[in-house]
Amino acid sequence: MGDTRTDLAALEATRRRIREEHLRPPAERPASTARGLHHTALISSDVETTVRFYQDLLGFPLTELIENRDYPGSSHFFFDIGNGNLLAFFDLPGLDLGPYAEVLGGLHHLAISVEPGRWAEIVERLTAASVDHAVHSDVSVYFTDPDGARIELIADPLGEMYGTKVL
Repeated sequence: MGDTRTDLAALEATRRRIREEHLRPPAERPASTARGLHHTALISSDVETTVRFYQDLLGFPLTELIENRDYPGSSHFFFDIGNGNLLAFFDLPGLDLGPYAEVLGGLHHLAISVEPGRWAEIVERLTAASVDHAVHSDVSVYFTDPDGARIELIADPLGEMYGTKVL
C-alpha cells in the first residue's frame, strides 16, 4: 500500500508560487469579461420536492418553471438567490441517473450569501425541519439538498470569506 500522507509544506509552496505568478494586485487586475453568474444548474429528482425545499424552507422564490429546451418532457426551473442571480434545476425524467457524487469536475458545494439575521432564521428552520446540518465559524451552515447536493449558506458579505476579502 502506498504512502497516503500529504506533504502540506509542498502544497503550500505550490499555492505560494501560483499566487506569486498569477494573482495581481487589485489595481492591476483587468475588468472581468463576465457580467455575473446568470444561473447555476443542478439536477432534481422531483420538481415539487425541490420547490418545497428551496422556496418554502430556504426562502428562495421560484421565478419560473418551463420545459427544458434540450430534453422534451424535462422541466427547467429557477429560484431567485438575490443580487440578480438564479439557481436553476433540471429534472430529467426517464434517465436512470445515479445518486449525487463528488467527482473531479463536479460540484463540491454551492455557497450562497445570506444576511446574518436571515442566516440565523434559516438555521433554525433547518433544525425544525430535521435537516442535518453543520455550522462552522458562526457564519456558515452546510447541509445537503433532497438530492444530495452540498449547500453552504454563508452570512459573510459578498466578496468576503471568514474576514478575508476575496474580491
